[in-house]
Amino acid sequence: MALPPRSEPRSRQAPRTVALVPAAGLGLRMGGSVRKQFRFLGGVPLVVHSLRILQASPVIDRIILAVPQADIAYCRAEIVDAHRFTKVADVVAGGQERQDSVRNALAVVDERVEIVLVHDAVRPFLTESMVANVVTAARATGAAIIALPMRDTVKQVGEDRVIQRTVDRRPLWLAQTPQAFRRDWLQEAHRKAQAEGVTATDDASLLEWMGRPVTVVEGSGENIKVTRPEDMVIGEAILASRQVTAEKG
Repeated sequence: MALPPRSEPRSRQAPRTVALVPAAGLGLRMGGSVRKQFRFLGGVPLVVHSLRILQASPVIDRIILAVPQADIAYCRAEIVDAHRFTKVADVVAGGQERQDSVRNALAVVDERVEIVLVHDAVRPFLTESMVANVVTAARATGAAIIALPMRDTVKQVGEDRVIQRTVDRRPLWLAQTPQAFRRDWLQEAHRKAQAEGVTATDDASLLEWMGRPVTVVEGSGENIKVTRPEDMVIGEAILASRQVTAEKG
């Protein structure tokens, strides 16, 4: 009797879920000569923290990193190879805007991929559970993002800086990354946006513009975006807190 065919190892199968990491920003608000995604936090470049989680996540099969053209060789040697990020399948040139970088990374995604996850390189405190939860939601609904419900009181203010009204915060959420989407939906949205000159600050906005439903998955207040020098101080504090928790646990 013939033996059943041996299943192909997951690492050799066509990737089902690919993570795109746009890391081509100039980081102008941080000042200095080093781009913020390559500044050291906890002894390693900022982008390394995100890549470590994506590398460890069992739901991510491949990673594509988009960086400035001038930094491709550095990233391959000092980020990917030095930290043994074996899931990084490609390092591509980013664009002038974040949207351009995501589109460039999307261009090299295998057509057999089902879900594409997008995560900002300068959000170093994502967790494996965030990745798993947003991918699960995207598989169920087609598109999902990590977000936080608005907790502060929100004021609408006029040009004269006089408060016009207090806005109901209950339906308001703060969008974060990671964000996950059906590959065909995301590629269609980026193609159409490029053709029509539409720009957006995140990928979910493009899906919304296309009329696609996007689900919200609650994240964490620690999932900060590092944009200013004071964020690095906050980041070091988060790392220290996590270290203490790990030691106690």
